Amino acid sequence: MEIEIYADVICPWCYIGKRRLDEALAGYEGDVTVRYRPFQLDPSPVPEPLPLVQALAGKFGGPERARQMVDHVTQVAAGDGLRLDYDRAVIANTFDAHRLVAYATDHGRAAEMVEALYQAHFNNGVDVGSREALAALAGDIGLDAADARRFLDSDERVADVEAQLATARDLGITGVPMFVLAGKYAVSGAQEVQTLLAAIAEVEQREAAAR
Repeated sequence: MEIEIYADVICPWCYIGKRRLDEALAGYEGDVTVRYRPFQLDPSPVPEPLPLVQALAGKFGGPERARQMVDHVTQVAAGDGLRLDYDRAVIANTFDAHRLVAYATDHGRAAEMVEALYQAHFNNGVDVGSREALAALAGDIGLDAADARRFLDSDERVADVEAQLATARDLGITGVPMFVLAGKYAVSGAQEVQTLLAAIAEVEQREAAAR
C-alpha cells in the first residue's frame, strides 16, 4: 500500500502526524510505501526570517493568543517525544524545502530529509527558506551539500513541486497533515497511532476485497 503524506515542514501538527505514522508503521507487518507530498501553509514570500511567535501574534490576535497556541501544541508534541522550541523558530517560505525533499527522494533519503527539516525548524532555529541552510541540511544526512545547492539554484523540480501543490488544491486539501491511503482514502489530521493503524488495516482489507 502507498501512503501519501501532504504536509508542510513548518507545520507542528504535520511533525506530530509524521511521528505517529512512523510509530504506527513500526508495529505494522504489511508492505507500505510512504510518499511525501508538498503543501504550503502560506506560499507568500518571506523577505526576512522573523521570529515565528512574533509572526503568529500578528496573524492570530496578539502575543497572548499566540503563546497559548504555541504552549498547547508544544505540550501535545512532548507527549509524542518531540521538542518544539518556538522561541528559536523563524518563519520561512517552504517551496525550496519541498524541492529539497524531492531531491532527497531521488537519492533514496526522503524520510531522513523530512525529519531533518522538521528538527531544523522546530529545534534549531534554522531558516528553512535559506538555500544555504537547506544545502547544509542535505549534507548533514549524507547527501552531497554542494550538489544540493546546485540543484536548489537551478530550476530542477520547480514545475514538479508546483504541480503537486496544484494537485493538493484540486483534491480540496486545506489543512495538513493529510494522509491519502492507496490513492483514494483520506485521513486528516495528526491522528493517534491506533487510529492510523485501524485505517491502514481497513484500507488493506478493502483493497484486497476489490482485487
